[in-house]
Amino acid sequence: MADADPKIEKSEETKITIPTEGTTVPEAPAAKPKRSLLRPLLMFGVPAILLAIMGYFYFTGGNSVSTDNAYVQQDKSSVSTDVAGRIVEVGVKENQTVKAGDLLFRIDPEPYRIAVSQAQAAIAAAQVQLNTDEVSYQGKGADIQAAHDAIQNAQENYDRQNALMKQGFTTRANFQSAQHALEQARAQLQNAQASAAEARAKIATGAAVPGENPAIAAARVQLAKALLDLQRTEVRAPVSGIVSQTKSLQVGQQMITGLAAVTIVSNRPAWVDANFKETDLNKMRVGQCSIVTLDAYPGLKLKGHVESMGAGTGSEFSVLPAQNANGNWVKVTQRVPVRIAIDDKSPRALIAGLSADVKVVFKGACN
Repeated sequence: MADADPKIEKSEETKITIPTEGTTVPEAPAAKPKRSLLRPLLMFGVPAILLAIMGYFYFTGGNSVSTDNAYVQQDKSSVSTDVAGRIVEVGVKENQTVKAGDLLFRIDPEPYRIAVSQAQAAIAAAQVQLNTDEVSYQGKGADIQAAHDAIQNAQENYDRQNALMKQGFTTRANFQSAQHALEQARAQLQNAQASAAEARAKIATGAAVPGENPAIAAARVQLAKALLDLQRTEVRAPVSGIVSQTKSLQVGQQMITGLAAVTIVSNRPAWVDANFKETDLNKMRVGQCSIVTLDAYPGLKLKGHVESMGAGTGSEFSVLPAQNANGNWVKVTQRVPVRIAIDDKSPRALIAGLSADVKVVFKGACN
């Protein structure tokens, strides 16, 4: 009976069934799996995000262009000296703020003071020479009058000898001597008249400088130049701004005319030169809104507008422009400089040469 009945009761509440050979044990029902949210998220969320991104670029991507090839620019004045000489005084230091008219440096003025004195002496000499020429001209009038008197006497003597010669009471030698004296008197008159004309020319005034003797006018011009050179020994700031590159400003340094001695970065409003690709210019117009960000000041955004667009690409104004007329020519997208005026007042200093990112919005306001 025990072999026939495999069930063994251990208690009334618990029963253990021992399977025999040939019997099939039913499997316990599997636990119902929990529904996962990953599959619907991947099926619907990711495509929705992609569609949103595509839609954003579709509706807004064609409304603006941007470039990171942009730099802050400011007006810079290279100051040089108009007169050569040795520096005797320096009035500024590196990165010092100056106003227009402030003294930058002074060149030794002594040689130019001497030149002023020489010009003044030249004026005095010209004035003395003019007085001398006027007196000489007046003397030439007396010479002319004396020549006229000599001619009159010679003419009378000639007439007398001629009459005597006709009557046979004088010799031919006396007659010829009287004739020769008359000719000499006439020649003296011509010489006196020529000398008077020369003296009159010396005291005359020219059409370019009416009312003043040319020699005196030339001396006055030399004096004016000497005074101007003396004034230029003091080199002053032409504009207000910040002084830079003052390493050559040393007392005792010999300055040469035309050689830049110092640079002043003007405090006038800065702008940005943005080099856009030529393919970005189709919709760009002057006056369009722009946003400028600076690498030096993360988080700072400045609004501006397109002020102007360059008349040529960057390669056109290079020292050696590219010549593409050859068999190995490869087309390269060109860059066109676009000037961006900054409308906002920056809370930070806009240093010349800072790297910037520029975004130009074709329609609507900048965001």
